[in-house]
Amino acid sequence: MSFTTENQPGVSAAAPEATRGFVFNHSMLRIKDPQVSLAFYTGIMGMRLLRKLDFPEMKFSLYFLHRAADGESAPEDVGERTAWTFAQRGILELTHNWGTESDPEFKYHDGNAQPQGFGHICFSVPDLDAATAWFDQNQVTFVKRPDQGKMKDVAFIKDPDGYWIEIVEPARLKAIGR
Repeated sequence: MSFTTENQPGVSAAAPEATRGFVFNHSMLRIKDPQVSLAFYTGIMGMRLLRKLDFPEMKFSLYFLHRAADGESAPEDVGERTAWTFAQRGILELTHNWGTESDPEFKYHDGNAQPQGFGHICFSVPDLDAATAWFDQNQVTFVKRPDQGKMKDVAFIKDPDGYWIEIVEPARLKAIGR
């Protein structure tokens, strides 16, 4: 028999039939300056911008980013690519409310300051040491390095808006929680 779910209080033993085909598509972060955030997520994290959607009447833009598997590509046609984007897993939506980039005092709550709420997003990497060196080379701010704290082999960096990004190498995590 194949694994379906751990059994914990509140966990349904089986997914309701009505949810067949549901896919967790994206998480959204509000950003101050799209040029700075896009440079970080595409130039340092290796994501690709799939779509930008502008909403002039509400004065905001959405940027949908994805880190495709090697050999995977999105459709060229803009309508097909939009539909494809909303069918994927692991999309990051960056929301820019126009004008925030011009306000030197403007800052979003990162979720980790009090009162805490949102915590972080996570990227898995094939080699944590190489990723750490890459982040150092690009002067990325670390919250926690892999050799610091009680939980080793896990890093946390910050994006330009101060959101935390967990960095893990899956092969190093086999013993966690055993």
